[in-house]
Amino acid sequence: MKIEIINYTKNLSHNCVLNNISLTLESGHIYGFTGKNGSGKTMLMRAVCGLITPSSGEVRIDGKVLGRDISFPESVGVLIENPGFTSSFSGFKNLKFLAQIQNRINDEDIKSAMENVGLDPEDKKSFRKYSLGMKQKLGIAAAIMEKPKLLILDEPFNALDEETVNKIRGIIKSYKSKDHIVILSCHDRDEIDSLCDMIIEIKSGAISNIIRTEKDTAYE
Repeated sequence: MKIEIINYTKNLSHNCVLNNISLTLESGHIYGFTGKNGSGKTMLMRAVCGLITPSSGEVRIDGKVLGRDISFPESVGVLIENPGFTSSFSGFKNLKFLAQIQNRINDEDIKSAMENVGLDPEDKKSFRKYSLGMKQKLGIAAAIMEKPKLLILDEPFNALDEETVNKIRGIIKSYKSKDHIVILSCHDRDEIDSLCDMIIEIKSGAISNIIRTEKDTAYE
């Protein structure tokens, strides 16, 4: 899989939230987006998902232009900001409802995703009664359950205990070994440094620096 972000600019209410960004992302790598709140990290993730359209420039997924050739990446799992689910449904019922959109996976796949993040798929508790940590876990389970080729996680470690953080680290690393693309944002720079092959620093809607870590040999 190859993602090409080409001269991408996004203006909102006369504010430039993404400014002429060009970046290439390839399978087998974990990319970390860093920057202060409001720097443009989440907006760039939205751009890669096809959740926003550019004022100028484009995003290509394996040569197909988002918003023209395809509406969204063909295989993507996303956790951006606070996950939203039907409050009266259980965790499993929420994920089953989402899975029916693509109809690519079965109940066992859903249960496996929940167990991988530390949730009990047999728990009948409604989403409204979930703690913040449980809501975050369910959001991550939703992102990974279809085993997408592109996994986008915006602050995935929020509200998680250390045991679950370790589980999510393992999931992220496994995606790299399966030759997929992971895009990750995290306020903890140590997490970004330990997980990512390439760190993209974003400031005022533009890329201010790109750091290739020692783990990344593909770009040498």
